Amino acid sequence: MTTIAKRPKDVHLGDRVFALSLKSIAAFVGIMLIAIGFFLAKASIPALNNSGFAFFVTSVWDPVQNVYGALPVIFGTIVSSLTALMIAGPMSVGVALFLTELAPAWIASVFGFLVQMLAAIPSVVYGLWGIFVLAPWMRETVQPTLSSSLGFLPLFQGPPYGVGMLTASLILAIMITPTIASICQEVFKAVPTAQRESALALGSTRWEMMKLAVLKTSKPGIFGAIILGLGRAFGETMAVTMVIGNRSEISFSLFAPGQTMASVIANEYAEATHDLHLSALAAVGLALFIVTIIINGTARVLISRITFKRQQA
Repeated sequence: MTTIAKRPKDVHLGDRVFALSLKSIAAFVGIMLIAIGFFLAKASIPALNNSGFAFFVTSVWDPVQNVYGALPVIFGTIVSSLTALMIAGPMSVGVALFLTELAPAWIASVFGFLVQMLAAIPSVVYGLWGIFVLAPWMRETVQPTLSSSLGFLPLFQGPPYGVGMLTASLILAIMITPTIASICQEVFKAVPTAQRESALALGSTRWEMMKLAVLKTSKPGIFGAIILGLGRAFGETMAVTMVIGNRSEISFSLFAPGQTMASVIANEYAEATHDLHLSALAAVGLALFIVTIIINGTARVLISRITFKRQQA
C-alpha cells in the first residue's frame, strides 16, 4: 500500500513573517494611542487635583493667578468645528456629486485635482490669507451685512471685529472641504452603474436618480467623510489660532473672538513657566484627546448600525 507523504503547511514562511509584521504594526499603533493617553493623563494630574471637575465647567482662565477653567476653550472648539461642518458638509457633498455625476471627464479631472490641492496647502498659509484677506472682508462687508439683516439673532450681534469665531469657522470649512469631498467622491464612484441605469429606466429624472440611487445608498460613507472632516476641524491649530482672536470667554455671537483647545495650547505652551500652567494645558489636551475618541467611536457605532440596517433590508 502506497503511503501518501504529509503535505507541508500551506502557510509559507514569508506569509508568516508578513502577517506577524502587520500584527506588530497594528499593535504598535494601539500602544502609541495608549501611551499618548497615559502621558496626557499623568501630566494633567496636578491641574485636575487643584481644580477637580470644575476645571472643565468653569470659565476663568488666568495664568497670572493660577486659576484655570477650560469651559471657554471647549465651547470655542465645539462651536467653531460644528459651524465649519455646517458650511463645508453640504458644499463638499455637492462638489463630489458634481464631479462624479454631472461634470465631463476633463472637467472632473481638472477640478478634482484642484480640490485635492486645497488639502496640500499648509495651515499657516491659510492663516496668513485669513489675516490679510478674509478678516478685512469679514469686517468691512460680511459682518455688517449680517448684523443689519440678522442682527435680531444673538449669533450676529456685536461689533464687527473681522477676526473671531465666524472667520475661524470659514477657514476651517475651507480646510476640511477637500477631505470630505474626496472621500464622498470615492463613495459615489463605488455605487454600481447598474443602479443608476435602473433608476433612469424606471423614469427617474437625473436629480431623482442621484437622490435615490447615489445619495441614499451612500449615507454611511457620507457620514464617515463628515466625521473625518470634523476630526480635522477639532485638531486644527495654526490657521484657527491666527484668525479666531484668542480671547478666553464664552459668547453666543459668532462675531466675537474666542479660543479653541488647540489654539490655547499653541499660544501658551511655549510661555508657560509654572508647573500648574503646563498641567492645565495638558489637561486641555487630554480633553481634546477624549472628545476626539468619543466622536470617532460614536461615528463607528452609527455607521455600523446604518450598514446593518441596509444589510437587513
